[in-house]
Amino acid sequence: MENDSKCRCKWVKMNNPTYVKYHDEEWGVPVKDDRQMFEFLTLESFQAGLSWETILNKRENFRKAFDNFDVEKIAAYSDEKIQTLIEDKGIIRNKLKIAAAVNNAQRYIEIKEKYPSFCDYFWQFSEGKSIINNWAENSSVPASTPLSDKISKELKKQGFKFMGTTVVYAHMQATGMVNDHTTDCFRYHEIIQTYS
Repeated sequence: MENDSKCRCKWVKMNNPTYVKYHDEEWGVPVKDDRQMFEFLTLESFQAGLSWETILNKRENFRKAFDNFDVEKIAAYSDEKIQTLIEDKGIIRNKLKIAAAVNNAQRYIEIKEKYPSFCDYFWQFSEGKSIINNWAENSSVPASTPLSDKISKELKKQGFKFMGTTVVYAHMQATGMVNDHTTDCFRYHEIIQTYS
C-alpha cells in the first residue's frame, strides 16, 4: 500500500488493507440489495461510540455470528441465541446493541410488508438517487444532515433502535445514498460515472 499513489479520502487508514479495500470498493456505492442494506444498517448501529475500523476488523465475525445477516433468522433469535452472541468475543458484546439488531430485523420484516423492498423504503428518502456532494476537504463533510434527521425520526417511529441521525448519515454514506468522497478522491468521479 505504501507505493499506491491514488488520491483517497483522508480518513482512509492506509496501513489497514481491509480499510483501504472497503473505501475503494464499497463506501459510497449505491446498495440495492436488501440483505446488504440490512448488514450495513446493523454494522452502523454497532459502531455507535466506536471507530468504523473496529467494526470493519470484526466484520467477518459479525457475518458468522449473525447468520450472514439473514433477516428472517435474526428476527427469530431465541434468548439462548442472544446469550451466545453476548458471549461471542469476535463481535461487539453490547447487550443493548445485540437486542437492537434482533428488534431491527423484526421491524425490517414489517417494512417489507409495506414496500416492494427494504431498499425501496430507504431510497425513497432521496427520491431513488444518490445525492452528489462536492466536499474539497474531509473536515467539511457533515456528521448529519436535515435528511438524516428526517430518516432517523422515521426509523424510530417504525420502532428501530440505535438509529440516531449520525448513525443514519453514516449509513447513507456507506450505501451510496450520498457521495461523500472528497472531490480529489479517485472514487468520487468513478462512482458518479458508474452509477449516475
